[in-house]
Amino acid sequence: MQDTLINAYRYINSYDAEWRFSTWLYRIAINNLSKMRVVEVNDSVAVDDLSAEEGSPLDQCIADSERENLWISAKRVLNDEVYAALWLRYVEDMSVKDISAVLERSISWTKVNLLRARKELDAELNKAPLKKTSNAYG
Repeated sequence: MQDTLINAYRYINSYDAEWRFSTWLYRIAINNLSKMRVVEVNDSVAVDDLSAEEGSPLDQCIADSERENLWISAKRVLNDEVYAALWLRYVEDMSVKDISAVLERSISWTKVNLLRARKELDAELNKAPLKKTSNAYG
């Protein structure tokens, strides 16, 4: 824990306020554990594989936080109607046909805007420049 706090202090300038502080701190802790966790075996030192602990509460907490950050970013970069379409598709697991009926849009509009939303969200999360042809969705 002490090494985690020291590293957090040392690298505070790399923290991006767009994301949760706890996620960033957990990532530092995991990196420290995977690099520094050792087990003494017969007077020798062996590196203990942290990834062997599948389904740990820490991993679940990080996954939940990253999923939450995804939807926060989506809400910020997408307009409300496209965000709703994305939510209905990936959270509510609705078909494209059902989404188009709920939003009172055509199936082709739904497909095109789901694709554009995924590309825009990918560009936002990866900080890649997005070639934008229009400010409005079809």
